[in-house]
Amino acid sequence: QVQLVESGGGLVQAGGSLRLSCAASGRTFSTYHMGWFRQAPGKEREFVAVIGSSGLTKYYADSVKGRFTISRDNAKNTMSLQMNSLKTEDTAVYYCAATKGSIYNRRPSDFRSWGQGTQVTVSS
Repeated sequence: QVQLVESGGGLVQAGGSLRLSCAASGRTFSTYHMGWFRQAPGKEREFVAVIGSSGLTKYYADSVKGRFTISRDNAKNTMSLQMNSLKTEDTAVYYCAATKGSIYNRRPSDFRSWGQGTQVTVSS
């Protein structure tokens, strides 16, 4: 199982940008599909983006498509989420997660390993 640690969260004004990073331990990072999820207060955890194990396949939630970009570097065991044109509704705790299941997995329960989360707050 891979261990994950997120970083890069913070406070930003609407329209601004942030870049989140996820560092993974272990030698098997390149065998996992990696995803980003977020959870706002009082809401369920929701899918944001997923990237395939090789980095070639990427999918996004409609709410972030065109504004967020997911990427990974298997040589460095890292994954990133570049978030541009941030909106107040993007405010949430963001989690990175890993799965060996289908690249089409979207449910949190489909992902086995999770980071501790990083807070993103977008002010108006």
